[in-house]
Amino acid sequence: MTIFLEQESERLDELDFEYRGLIEETAAVCAKEEGFGNELQLSVTLTDERSIQEINRNFRDIDAVTDVLSFPMLSFEGGAGFAHMIEEAAGTDPDTGELIIGDIVLCIPRVIAQAKEYGHSVKREYAFLIVHSMLHLFGYDHIEEDDRILMEEKQRVIMEKLNITR
Repeated sequence: MTIFLEQESERLDELDFEYRGLIEETAAVCAKEEGFGNELQLSVTLTDERSIQEINRNFRDIDAVTDVLSFPMLSFEGGAGFAHMIEEAAGTDPDTGELIIGDIVLCIPRVIAQAKEYGHSVKREYAFLIVHSMLHLFGYDHIEEDDRILMEEKQRVIMEKLNITR
């Protein structure tokens, strides 16, 4: 698995854990839960409130700060269709053969604030938002009630596998 990491936030020094390693571990567990090994590629940007608000406004027409944004590179329903995409080389990096699944933009100040607000560790909030975003990249959403329940269950299972609980 290849993860391209952009570090734009000035508050990364406030994270008391190895944040790159946690991205890698979390992405690997998510991929495994969806039936993949390490043949995926994604981009993760750790940013600030001003930047994520600008991205949210430009790409979603929502002029507000948010905690995480997901930009899938492929369109498919909840985990279905990966095998044939890899076999057909659709959406793959020609140099590595990895399936390019998309981009995650994570707002570090919101991670820190939400951890305090929800009464759990910054590490837990950070990992949870990566899991949440990875599931969006894999085609899951939480608009409809049944989809929300499925996504929340997947998040719970993955967080347990990471051994990161509240």
